[in-house]
Amino acid sequence: MSKTFLIVAEHRDGKLRQVTLEALQAAARSAQDGDAIHAALLGGGLDALASELAAYPLAKVHVIENEGLNAYNPEAYVRALTPLLDALKPDGLFLGHTAIGRDLAPALAAKLSAGQLSDVTAIDQEGGEVVFTRPIYAGKAIEKKTFLAYPWVVTVRPNNIPAAEAAGGGAAIEKHAAAPAADLRTVVRDVVRKTSGKVDLTEAKVIVSGGRGVKNADGFKPLEELADLLGGAVGASRGACDAGYCDYALQIGQTGKVVTPEIYIACGISGAIQHVAGMSGSRIIIAINKDPEAPIFQLADYGIVGDLFEVVPLLTQEFRKVLA
Repeated sequence: MSKTFLIVAEHRDGKLRQVTLEALQAAARSAQDGDAIHAALLGGGLDALASELAAYPLAKVHVIENEGLNAYNPEAYVRALTPLLDALKPDGLFLGHTAIGRDLAPALAAKLSAGQLSDVTAIDQEGGEVVFTRPIYAGKAIEKKTFLAYPWVVTVRPNNIPAAEAAGGGAAIEKHAAAPAADLRTVVRDVVRKTSGKVDLTEAKVIVSGGRGVKNADGFKPLEELADLLGGAVGASRGACDAGYCDYALQIGQTGKVVTPEIYIACGISGAIQHVAGMSGSRIIIAINKDPEAPIFQLADYGIVGDLFEVVPLLTQEFRKVLA
């Protein structure tokens, strides 16, 4: 019997988030021939995004229209999605393992009386079953799991499953009007962004991260210059955040963001296990530290023993020559 899967698409600043296309690929890897994959977009003024999403291999794009949904509100999102869930009765629901996805997925799982798997990094078909892989115990172990029954809810870790590619087709677009809910317990009045990074930290392909070794807030300037040159983002250890060198929005680690970039450059970071838990899945790790005994070197693919204030500008200079 054919199955129906639903993607909850995230967008920011008028653009689809990369993790949305990764969630779409995750759904495709879970599907069999004849299964249908749908996508849901929430917000107002989304005609362009809906048309862009319709070019991907989808059965239908559902646009739930309401300007009040442009800012994420868990209660409002669940209410807005409920009529669509009742109509589609999806067998599987996919979201990105982002701040929104981590918050919304449990609520939708409860709504569907569904099982949930979070932070999935790989999906395979084995013996007729869909097998999900995810890290556990702060990345110290990997587990593979299957669901015993439908429906189920899955969140996908960014930068682990390749993004779906546009098929050049035109999926149907269906619009649904979401009535404004007057009795919400919380209302988002404004969104204030503390950081102005050009690249989302969790989706960045390159991250230049600083620890206590940057010494002060100005110490992040050479890191920002290198990150901008490489089209990446700047991150930080908890030590740097606690010291007031940067905002906690940049924190990477067990109590911060979990990232899996192609290249992770750790500058002045000792390599405490709490930080390693948030970046150990990076493809290539480059460590820069004055202490040759720093634990980060045990994890690094490449290590540079030296002062980051000397090494980082030299790296920036050399990368600028190569990229020119």
